[in-house]
Amino acid sequence: MVRNAKILISARHLTLMVISFVMLVPFYWVIRTAVTNENIYAYPPSLLPRDAHLFNFVDVWYLIPFPRYLVNSVIVSAIAVIGNVIFNAMAGYALTRHFIGRRVVLALFLSCMLIPFQATIIPAYLITAKLGLLNTYLGLAFPMLSTIVCIFVFKASFDAVPRSLIDAARIDGLAEWRIVWKVMMPLAKGAIATNVILGFIWSWNNFLWPLIVTRSADMQTLPLGLARFLSYQEDTTGALYAFCIMVLAPGILLFLLAQKEFIRGLTSGATKG
Repeated sequence: MVRNAKILISARHLTLMVISFVMLVPFYWVIRTAVTNENIYAYPPSLLPRDAHLFNFVDVWYLIPFPRYLVNSVIVSAIAVIGNVIFNAMAGYALTRHFIGRRVVLALFLSCMLIPFQATIIPAYLITAKLGLLNTYLGLAFPMLSTIVCIFVFKASFDAVPRSLIDAARIDGLAEWRIVWKVMMPLAKGAIATNVILGFIWSWNNFLWPLIVTRSADMQTLPLGLARFLSYQEDTTGALYAFCIMVLAPGILLFLLAQKEFIRGLTSGATKG
């Protein structure tokens, strides 16, 4: 019986290794092409890189103001992450309270998830313009300051907190906002990690909104810098892959550092107590 269990576990691990290998092949192919500049349509394809070099990465760094685009993306993503954690936590806690019209609010939030951002981009632009936030860091991050999906992540995490703990905090005289930051937030590390990762990735990869609200090249982010970089390159395959690696690296690193908390945040509402 024990031997059969070990065989089953070994087979499961082997299957997962094969699946992981298949999923990592495209990433390896991107890295190989970026450091060799080989023709991706060559047949038979070479599995090992030949004459590896970093020229494409140097071109990405110097042909366009990549450091400036990088700084802009970091600032905008940082603002979006901070906004997501603060506003989504407050909204998520509010949705755990019982008040008149709570179901209507939940239904409204769920219905808003069905509306694509492209359908609301005109009123979002008009509001941003009225606030005087065009061509600013806050304006670039404005639509990403709160997302409905991440609000429900916080709500699920807060719902799992025992009510007796919240009642005890109220007896001690804590105000509602202090209950959120002193009691709920330390118990919602998974939800915080989920908000940080999703808010960072969505803001980091956003192309359409920065394209609309930016007025100068100095305020452009990395996705817009990619379009500018491609206009300078004739043979774009290796350079394009190099650019993609440099853009994807921060997001992948952030996910690897917080993947356990990220998974915990997505499953926080599965159990209660």
